[in-house]
Amino acid sequence: MLTLDREQTTALDYSVVNTSIQETFTAIDRFEWQAIDELRLMRDNHYYKDAGYLSFEDYCEKELIKHGGYRRVRDLLSAKKVVDTLPEELRIKITKPSQTRSLLRLVETPDKLEQAVAIAAKEKPFPTAADFAKAVQQVAPMVKRATKSENPKTQLCNSVTVSSLSHPRYRDSGVIEADAPNNYQQIVTFSDGERLLINNADLTGLNDAIVSESNERTYPKEYTEAITAIEERHKQELERLSQELRIGLQTEAAARAEAQVQEQIQSLEQLFKQQKEENIQLQQRLDEMEGLRKLETENQQLRQRIQDLENSKEPRTGQDWRNTYIKQGAKALNKKVQQALEKTIDLRSLAQEPPKENAQECLRLMGMALKNLASAMNNTQALEAAAIILGSEPTQSAIAYRAEQLEMLPQAVSDIRSVLAKPGCTWQDYWAVAQEYEVIKQDYWAELTTQETKLITALENASSQPDTINVGSIVSHADPYRTLYVERGEVVEDLGEEVVVAWDHWRNQSKKTDRYFRDELRFWQG
Repeated sequence: MLTLDREQTTALDYSVVNTSIQETFTAIDRFEWQAIDELRLMRDNHYYKDAGYLSFEDYCEKELIKHGGYRRVRDLLSAKKVVDTLPEELRIKITKPSQTRSLLRLVETPDKLEQAVAIAAKEKPFPTAADFAKAVQQVAPMVKRATKSENPKTQLCNSVTVSSLSHPRYRDSGVIEADAPNNYQQIVTFSDGERLLINNADLTGLNDAIVSESNERTYPKEYTEAITAIEERHKQELERLSQELRIGLQTEAAARAEAQVQEQIQSLEQLFKQQKEENIQLQQRLDEMEGLRKLETENQQLRQRIQDLENSKEPRTGQDWRNTYIKQGAKALNKKVQQALEKTIDLRSLAQEPPKENAQECLRLMGMALKNLASAMNNTQALEAAAIILGSEPTQSAIAYRAEQLEMLPQAVSDIRSVLAKPGCTWQDYWAVAQEYEVIKQDYWAELTTQETKLITALENASSQPDTINVGSIVSHADPYRTLYVERGEVVEDLGEEVVVAWDHWRNQSKKTDRYFRDELRFWQG
């Protein structure tokens, strides 16, 4: 929506100003319907009684007098009643409450009401109040009441139209069915049944037989100046309200866009973090496969060397040379395995001081490698090293069970971080996921950041605290600028809206308790 500045209005083109005008009128109409919903809420739920008003009419006359009082509120509620009676496809034809005045008398006959709105909508896509009044007159014509007055002035003017732009019934037509109370005003009855006293100057269609001492009302000079000042203030107030409305809508749109951008940024950061973790795990598995490939290459080279040794010697006897080659090959193989085993067993020192990044995953993979090597070679030292790394007993079954637990660790950390990243996360949400990985709590707890562990602790503490301050609650004062904000007290009596608190530091004083409202207190946190 456009914010107008008197120094910049000359630089604005037609499309910008026109768009701003359309948005402003749309917002005004929307807020008027919103006010009707709030008024119905106040009336139907009797909220006005909380302020001491005995009736809804009394509330309107006291609180809403500057907005038209109960009469304006009654017209707005009647307009809502008319709209609610119409089907959905016809409701959009009524854009403002003031258009429903002529339709109000057809509320008790919904079929005629729908027919009148449909007739008005055929002529214009968005009919005016006069169009609706004309359609109502076609559907249900009003029978003019005969007057008993013999005054010829009443009979000489059957139909008039309000021509003053400042009058609330501008362009509405009515009939004069009563004698004029004075020479410059008439009593006009409109098609919706409303009767108003209107100046002759504000009407068109008056007969010449109606005598008026003056074509328009005259006021003393001081009245004229006061009326001009009031009109000027009213105009300035309208301009100020329009500017505030535009600024408010712009601020709301900017805040909504900023929230959407922030949410998208958080989603991208979370996706990037997950992708990074998956890349690290993939790289670790690739390194492990590369090590196995190198070991396989060395094994093939060793076999080729044994074959060469067998082929390089002529056999003294077939059996002797065969035994000799087997022994030499076994020695060479044992030497290679011993070297690999010595390097593997040195990993126990790594278990005492694990790497700082992805420590649990690295140790798990090394422990699994040692377990497989210990199973293949039946080596006790390798089994002990695997047990130290994995944190279990030095047995095949214990190491295997521990390895299965650690395989769940990456998924557990990912699931817990996902639930903690959700807006409005509670302890129940976290516990629904965490209880599945309770057996490896210490392992995934070590993988979480300090901020995440503090969040989990805060959620647990919040779930254990009661929601309402009752008798027996340990409390402090909620206002941080009060001396009692850091003092400890206990609720000893419930008085309904108030409670009685006994303070610890008043035990040795004559006054030991005091009364407070619940919103003045908070739970004591030590």
